[in-house]
Amino acid sequence: MGAPARHVVFSRLTLTVSAPAAVTGTPLADGGYRGAVAADGGSGTYTFSGTATGGPWSGRTFPFVLSVPANAVPGTRLSGCAMVVTDAGGSSRDEGACTVTVGLPEPTLSQPPAGVPLGSRPRTAGTAYPGAQVSVRDQDENEVCSTTAAADGTWWCVPGTDLPAGAGRLQATATFNGVSAESEQIRITVT
Repeated sequence: MGAPARHVVFSRLTLTVSAPAAVTGTPLADGGYRGAVAADGGSGTYTFSGTATGGPWSGRTFPFVLSVPANAVPGTRLSGCAMVVTDAGGSSRDEGACTVTVGLPEPTLSQPPAGVPLGSRPRTAGTAYPGAQVSVRDQDENEVCSTTAAADGTWWCVPGTDLPAGAGRLQATATFNGVSAESEQIRITVT
């Protein structure tokens, strides 16, 4: 039995969203795929033209960038999302509903400062979405401390036990309404 047949195809995957969400980007840059966003932000498409084994949409990921209003609550699910695959003639080949979940802004980890020798229980602090549960973890994924972000988004906590001496890393994770986001990692040295 030979290899699967390869043939030239043209088809389009379209994501349509309802306000207040808007499609703002189609960042996939892969051979044969071209992304575009409608001027009103109501939809985004990936067009495929080329050869594909097993079909151009099977087993692949197609990222769309969406924007939501600044006051959208993280974890909120926005309805009215649909995906449709059409062929070169515009006939529907597959379709389905989808849900847009509002993401959580990344927290910051501004203390302790990176690269400065620290004591064994350094104060950690930063910002996160107000009311988010913040957990600080080390390079081994051990929780160092946790707290809840205040109404102004600030947070701080101090480790309950000594951090091991030497080089390490810290990272903050914020969780709110079922969604999570991570800060950048900072390198620390405990003396």
